[in-house]
Amino acid sequence: MSNYETIPYKTYLDESEMPKFWYNVRADMKKKPAPLLNPATGKPMTAQELEGVFCKELVAQELDDETQLIPIPEEIRDFYKMYRPSPLVRAYCLEKQLGTPAHIYYKFEGNNTSGSHKLNSAIAQAYYAKHQGLKGVTTETGAGQWGTALSMACAYLGLDCIVFMVKVSYEQKPFRREVMRTYGARVTPSPSNTTEIGRKILADFPETDGSLGCAISEAVEYAVGHPGYRYVLGSVLNQVLLHQSVIGLETKTALDKLGVKADIVIGCAGGGSNLGGLISPFMGEKLRGEADYEFIAVEPASCPSFTRGKFAYDFCDTGCICPLAKMYTLGSRFMPSPIHAGGLRYHGMSPVLSELYDQKMMRAITVCQTDVFKAAEYFARVEGILPAPESAHAIKAAIDEALKCKETGAQKNIVFGLTGTGYFDMVAYGKYNDGNMVDYLPSDEDIAKALAQLPKV
Repeated sequence: MSNYETIPYKTYLDESEMPKFWYNVRADMKKKPAPLLNPATGKPMTAQELEGVFCKELVAQELDDETQLIPIPEEIRDFYKMYRPSPLVRAYCLEKQLGTPAHIYYKFEGNNTSGSHKLNSAIAQAYYAKHQGLKGVTTETGAGQWGTALSMACAYLGLDCIVFMVKVSYEQKPFRREVMRTYGARVTPSPSNTTEIGRKILADFPETDGSLGCAISEAVEYAVGHPGYRYVLGSVLNQVLLHQSVIGLETKTALDKLGVKADIVIGCAGGGSNLGGLISPFMGEKLRGEADYEFIAVEPASCPSFTRGKFAYDFCDTGCICPLAKMYTLGSRFMPSPIHAGGLRYHGMSPVLSELYDQKMMRAITVCQTDVFKAAEYFARVEGILPAPESAHAIKAAIDEALKCKETGAQKNIVFGLTGTGYFDMVAYGKYNDGNMVDYLPSDEDIAKALAQLPKV
C-alpha cells in the first residue's frame, strides 16, 4: 500500500503549503536504478565505502530505494521558508503573444540570492555535513548556480566551502564567482594545477576549457585528501533529486488547488536535478497508474547525453576516480563545447532519469544555443523575467509545444521549470545580441571516440 494512502494529504504540507517531506520516486519504480559500482572491484558500492567521500546521512539517502516519503528536518524547512514556496505562474502574456489555446505555467525557482533551484539541495547537504561535525565541503560548479547556492548554505551554517569552477564559466561569469567569494567560498578554475588529477587532465587536454567531469575529479580528490571534509554534488545523484522534489510537490499542490491537470511537463536536462525534482510526483502517479503525463527533457545539442549517448556504466568524472554509475553518457572523456549554459555541460545523466528514459517513461529533445537565446529574449520581453540559459532550454520547448497546440487547436496544460535568472549571464546575452554566438554540434566521431573508452563492466 502506498504511503500516500496511509498518510492524510494535508500532513505533507505545513501552514504555508510547503512540503514537510521529500518524495523519493525510486520507491515507486518497479525497476530500480542500477547500483553504483566500485571501479576497483566491479561490485556495488557499500555505505562504508561511500562514506569516505559523502556525508553519512546523505549516503543513506543515496542508497534508499524503498522509503517513499523522507521527513525534511525542521532546520532545513526553516531555511526553505526564506524563499519557499516558490511561485507557480501562469504565463498569460506569453499565451496571448503566441496566440495559442494552450495554458502555460512555469515554476519559478529564481527568487533567492543564488538565483536558482540549487539552494534546495545545497542547504540540505550542508546541514548534514554540519551535523556530522565536519569542517567543510568541496564541490564543482559549471555556470556557478550550484557553487553560489552551496556558498550561501555554508555561510549560513559556518562551514568551509571549496569550489572548483569549470574554467570557461570562471572566465565567462566573473560576477557569479565574486558572489561565491563574498559568501566565503574559495573558488578555483578547473582544471587546475592544485590537484594531481587537475595536472593530469591539463597534460592530456592542454587547451581544454574544462568540464563538470574535470571539476568533480578535483573536488573529490581534495575532499578525500583533507580530513574533516566531504564532497557534495549539485546534480545527478539520487539524493539531489530527492531534495529537489520540493519543486514538483509544490507545483502539483498549486495545480491541484487550481483544479488543473498538467498534460506536458518540461525541464532542462544537464545532470538531472531540476528535471528530476520537477517531474518526480507527477512521475510517481504515472508509475502507480494513477494518471498519465508527457515528460520532455530538453538538453543542449552540444552535449546530448540522452539523445546521442549510450546507456552504460561510466565514471561520473573525467579523472575516473569516482564510482561507476549506469546512466546515459557520452563518455567521461567527452569534452563538451564551451556553450553558455554551463550547468548543462555534463557528459552523463542522473541514473534515476536514465532508467526512466530507458523505460520510455519520458522523451528527450535537443536544441541549439542560438535558438535557446532567441527563446530567452522572447520570453524576457513578453513575461518580464530574464531567464538563465539553462532555463531557456525549457522555455524553447514550451513555446514549441504551445505553437503545436495553436496548429491543432488542442487546449493542453503545459508546465515547465524556470530554474533561475540570467543576470550573471550577460556576457552570453551580449554575444547573442551582437550576433557573435555560434552553435556547437559534436561530430559522431567525437562521441564515438569518447564512448570507446567506457569502462568494461
